[in-house]
Amino acid sequence: MLVDDRELTERAAQIGSLLERIESLPDPAARATAAEVLQGLLVLYGEGLARMLAIVRQRDDPMAGAAMLDAFAADELIAHLLLLHDLHPVDVETRVARALAEVRPYLQSHGGNVELIGVDGGVARLRLQGSCHGCPSSTVTLKLAIEEAIWKAAPDLDGIDAEGVAEPPPISIPTGFIPASALTRRTAQPAATQPMQQIQQTPQKL
Repeated sequence: MLVDDRELTERAAQIGSLLERIESLPDPAARATAAEVLQGLLVLYGEGLARMLAIVRQRDDPMAGAAMLDAFAADELIAHLLLLHDLHPVDVETRVARALAEVRPYLQSHGGNVELIGVDGGVARLRLQGSCHGCPSSTVTLKLAIEEAIWKAAPDLDGIDAEGVAEPPPISIPTGFIPASALTRRTAQPAATQPMQQIQQTPQKL
């Protein structure tokens, strides 16, 4: 019976809580034993996934095998398990390119585009194009959309480097504006040094 995404998320959170409890065990031997059991399970499941992929690749119909591997890669849970064991059938650069293809219509609707320069040393290198280039207000929004799509498809990346991301312009201080630092350097005058009746107010001009 298949489990829906909501239940999978709940189970993942439960596993995270159990791992925290294991790490907080006061007995070092118990912690080491639990870690050994978990490592053994990871190796076992990893070997099972590797054999499944090998069987698929050995099918008489290469096209059918490729379609099945694509189906594995398209399933979010299976894809994450394959990534965990370094078994994902699609290389990281192809996954980044596909992610950019999915987000490109959104970028173009905002007058921008993005080019994948390549993946080097685990870092995806991009170049922003179009009217978004050099515009801080739109570039930041588009960059966030790009990064979200890439991290979803390739969480095994070490980083993302995007050229053409403009830095926000420095805030200009109007002439005559007194910085807060200058105010803090002033010595506070006692409130009772001048009687209230001696304080004159400048009349306002109508």
